Amino acid sequence: MDSIEHNRQAWDQRVRDGQRFTRPATPMELREAAKNIDPWVSAEGVHHKTVLCLGAGGGRQGPLYAAAGGLVTVVDVSVQQLEIDRRVAHQAKLNLITVATSMDDLSQLVAGSFDIVVHPVSTCYLPDIVRVYEQVARVLKIGGLYVSQHKQPTSLQADIRRSKHGYEITEPYYRQGPLPDVKGSPHREPGTLEYLHRWEQLIGGMCRSGFVIEDLAEPKHADPAAKMGSFGDRSQFIAPYVRIKARRVEQPERTDRTPTITLA
Repeated sequence: MDSIEHNRQAWDQRVRDGQRFTRPATPMELREAAKNIDPWVSAEGVHHKTVLCLGAGGGRQGPLYAAAGGLVTVVDVSVQQLEIDRRVAHQAKLNLITVATSMDDLSQLVAGSFDIVVHPVSTCYLPDIVRVYEQVARVLKIGGLYVSQHKQPTSLQADIRRSKHGYEITEPYYRQGPLPDVKGSPHREPGTLEYLHRWEQLIGGMCRSGFVIEDLAEPKHADPAAKMGSFGDRSQFIAPYVRIKARRVEQPERTDRTPTITLA
């Protein structure tokens, strides 16, 4: 079984078990949708804009952006996650489209058809992040906004248990293949296959795929008062996520000539 099918089944099961990230937006959150969408996107404005919520099933992202006025398409590999989106949309009388496919295969979507792509944490479930970026670049309009969030590589390298030295690195940075399964981690999703992406792949891969990065943030989850070993405690040592604001640009014409460097 490949990683896509494995994770499809894993997320379908997580929906059946009512695990985190499978719980939809509440009616109150939908009524105040403009306050509950990403601030970078909110500043851009979503009213009547085409919005792709990528790897974003579960009844939260898509309905919120639709309630804020966006023309929303939700893509997810999990049919069960998308079913939550359809149920919430029906109950709230929202129009949105759902597409069941992997985020590295957006061939069902028309090239250059989206103004905004919103991409919550999900790239960790595929081994090749550049393929995802290339697909996003294909469907996003020139000048379009791409807001994505990812698991930081150090967070995926570090132990979930706190030692006397803090949270120690236990996985190599240049790891090949999926990470070992984990139990009891608030930073990982047990049962899924997750992959560590290096900064060169996260940032360099995005730039080489046709994007210019405009901003970068590390959402703060550190809590000095948190119980030792908890999410908030670990986040004091290791930032779990990174958010990236990028813009789709015209890629320069490729050339086979090697640039000549002249030393003064």
